[in-house]
Amino acid sequence: MTSLSEASSLDQRDPLARYRERFHLPEGIIYLDGNSLGALPKNVGAGLQRVVDREWGDGLIRSWAGAGWFHLPLRVGDSLAPLIGARPGEVAVGDSTSANLFKCLCAALRARPGRRVVVTEEDNFPTDNYIIEGAAGLLGAEIRYVPRGEDPRAMLDDQVATIALTHVNYRTAAMHDMAEITAAAHRAGALMIWDLSHSTGAMPIDLGAADVDFAVGCTYKYLNGGPGAPAFTYVPGRLVSTLSQPLSGWMGHKEPFAFSLHYQPADAIRRFVCGTPQILSLACLQESLTIFADVDMREVRAKSLGLTSLFMELVERECAGHGLEIVTPRMAGQRGSHVSIACANGYRLIRALADRGVLGDFRAPDLMRFGFTPLYCSYVDVFNAVRILKQVLDDASWREERYATVLEVT
Repeated sequence: MTSLSEASSLDQRDPLARYRERFHLPEGIIYLDGNSLGALPKNVGAGLQRVVDREWGDGLIRSWAGAGWFHLPLRVGDSLAPLIGARPGEVAVGDSTSANLFKCLCAALRARPGRRVVVTEEDNFPTDNYIIEGAAGLLGAEIRYVPRGEDPRAMLDDQVATIALTHVNYRTAAMHDMAEITAAAHRAGALMIWDLSHSTGAMPIDLGAADVDFAVGCTYKYLNGGPGAPAFTYVPGRLVSTLSQPLSGWMGHKEPFAFSLHYQPADAIRRFVCGTPQILSLACLQESLTIFADVDMREVRAKSLGLTSLFMELVERECAGHGLEIVTPRMAGQRGSHVSIACANGYRLIRALADRGVLGDFRAPDLMRFGFTPLYCSYVDVFNAVRILKQVLDDASWREERYATVLEVT
């Protein structure tokens, strides 16, 4: 690709181009951070206003039954299920990814008595490893960390109760082979937990076909559920009734409004629900998920690979000699939907790019991340983003002292 007109031609042939108009995208902004926070779908405001005005305002307490608030975690879960290869009744939405991972870890350890080892990665998303540390300390388990870049299957043996990995690496976008690793875990007698936070909504996922035991993930990235949107938990029907999870809150009780003294878990996935559902956040996510109703996830994946390939090609050609190193895998089957670039001055560059309308983010110590959400990112966006990156590098505006100040959120 050598010109803006060629990028524009790709957009004209893009089968997903029509979805861009369904999102609020500020004028003058090239948004390449949907891997951290998705853009606002235009239908969310009206949907949330309806819940606030009618269901909360007019319905008041009656809306727990009349508007179906009580069932919202499972109803939204059923809307999300097709995007991850789950069946109805296998996904619950609520709480955070961290809380849901804790539930799954404890359930997996309890389901494998006599096995006390949890396998995870040194390069896993930090909060996942922090939660694993907490759960392991509570239950007396041992953690085996897979060194960065090594095969986690090498850590499996008859002492491993569960292996917990993130499908797409938050730093590099390197992607695990879900089916192969899950099968290896099962051969070792271990249960498999996947964190899908950086893949759900950006590619086809089939948890059922891969025979996955547990999955968790956030919904505010490629699903565009909004800041702080509730996370999801997946447990297949073949397994869920055999499990107990430690956060035995009243909304996971078999009869929550019987107000009995002792806990009795609900049937199926509801036993992984804990406290009172976050109704307003769930309402935002419910509206956002309607966009995916007629989306072909194969087209989403194809465009994701096209956008990321073009970006890497242009960065290497246009920004050579400036100390940038692309660390994201080049092979299509080995990466997610963001591109990470290592650079000693990466934080300053990200700040300077933001002032020129290109929004990415930074992960310490030296990674600039650029996320490509296929439903609203265009090939012209990619072309212009690299053009502006080249300008910032060539004029050295990133050296300005104001960009040296590290903000609280990077």
